[in-house]
Amino acid sequence: MGCSVLVLTIIACTLGGLVFGYELGIISGALPQLQAQFYLGCVQQEAVVSALLIGSLKASVIGGWLIDRHGRRTSILLSNLLILGGTIILTASTSFLALVVGRAIIGFAMSISSMSCCIFVSEMVAPERRGLMVTLYEVGITVGILLAYAVNYILSGVQAGWRYMFGFAIIPSLMQLVSIGFLPQRTGTFEGLITQDDSQQSDRLAEETLDHQPAEHVKYSVFDLFKSKDNMCRRTAIGLGLVLSQQFTGQPNVLFYASTILFSVGFQSNASAVLASVGLGIVKVIATLFAMVCSDKVGRRSLLIGGCTVLAVGLILSGFLCGQSVVDTTKQCTSNLTSPIKNQGNVGNDLINQSQSTGHQTHDASGDSNIFSEDMYKWIIFVCMMAVVSAFSVSFGPMTWLVLSEIFPKEIRGRAYSFINCFNVGANLIVTFSFLSIIDVIGLSGIFFVYGGIGIAAVVFIYLVLPETKGKSLHKIDRELSQTGFFHREEFYSIFQRRQFSPRYQRVHLTSTTT
Repeated sequence: MGCSVLVLTIIACTLGGLVFGYELGIISGALPQLQAQFYLGCVQQEAVVSALLIGSLKASVIGGWLIDRHGRRTSILLSNLLILGGTIILTASTSFLALVVGRAIIGFAMSISSMSCCIFVSEMVAPERRGLMVTLYEVGITVGILLAYAVNYILSGVQAGWRYMFGFAIIPSLMQLVSIGFLPQRTGTFEGLITQDDSQQSDRLAEETLDHQPAEHVKYSVFDLFKSKDNMCRRTAIGLGLVLSQQFTGQPNVLFYASTILFSVGFQSNASAVLASVGLGIVKVIATLFAMVCSDKVGRRSLLIGGCTVLAVGLILSGFLCGQSVVDTTKQCTSNLTSPIKNQGNVGNDLINQSQSTGHQTHDASGDSNIFSEDMYKWIIFVCMMAVVSAFSVSFGPMTWLVLSEIFPKEIRGRAYSFINCFNVGANLIVTFSFLSIIDVIGLSGIFFVYGGIGIAAVVFIYLVLPETKGKSLHKIDRELSQTGFFHREEFYSIFQRRQFSPRYQRVHLTSTTT
């Protein structure tokens, strides 16, 4: 019975990640078709993309209360019903407003589902397998993104193909709805599903003993997240630092605007850009599987530092290459709007014609060698984007949510998760809604440089503040965080102190002793 419940939990949560990833990735291929059919301007395109995040932000406000009050299972069931309703609205949309409403409903449901699934799994499994199990949700997300990119490519030339793109989300939603119906309402009865060793059992006994002291452990409020009690301010700082870093390094825009970015760096048609985005999806899945295997061996902190370093380098290199390329990477949506749209399969061809005319004199001056150079830039930028996606999928993608499910006391875990997710979605909304407008001002190269600089700052933050949680019970993590200072690496300062103040030579005093 216990193993059956565990398997059903893994299936349900992985399907939740699949739906999440599909809804994230599908807009990349649907957006060119929506632009053609509804004549969407720059701000309208950003509104359709960002409506998902607006709904998610609203869910983050009440999601924690819903999860802690009514349970993880009920919250997942509610999210399934809302996704089904939002998908029906999207597939039947005949106006810009209907698109925004449908996307907002789905965003609300996705936020509830993501918080519930990660917490649900983290409370079901033993410490040495928690990283593997929780990361399965991120695997579901990456598979969903890959599936979305594949569907985008298949339907890129189909009349009104965007309706089918949105409609296919019904299938995994129904599957998750059926699987979650067989799961228990609360996880407390099933926390011992996986065999544990003596130390883990003693930690659990200690946690259960503390649970019988309601005066101090049940009465957490959201305001406690900013207090020094139990070092909650440090936990909140860790959560906020991770989610803000993962958003302001620009990863959402790589997902939402993958086809747009690839088209702008030289992929000559909408179909080829969408096909290239499928390659990004495949790389993302492989990298996430690697992270899933390594999370309980290498550790969360090491993966975050290593992955974020590669991420920053890839973004800075992409910015340099975009600056050297002759392709015009500014005024994306405004250029498209000024050109008549012949058909949905060739949306934006006038942008490339404009780019080619802009660099016509350069091509004439240097001949075929420049054409080869432009093509080379295109593929090098694509490789850099693959490195960025891989690094994110190894680090921020799975590890952020794994760490968040571990560092807060269970009495406030749902509300803390929801509070942190508010900032996550808010930052995502800012980054996504402003992306095309910022490109009009500073171009792709400039925005990549900004993202890369933030990535470097994120590496420093993780090194200083984040502790390692692999192989530890939730109670042990809670106890250690309550007893330690704000900075994880205080010896970082002692290194500089020694270098600055320690003399090169020191006088040694000898004392003689008589016997």
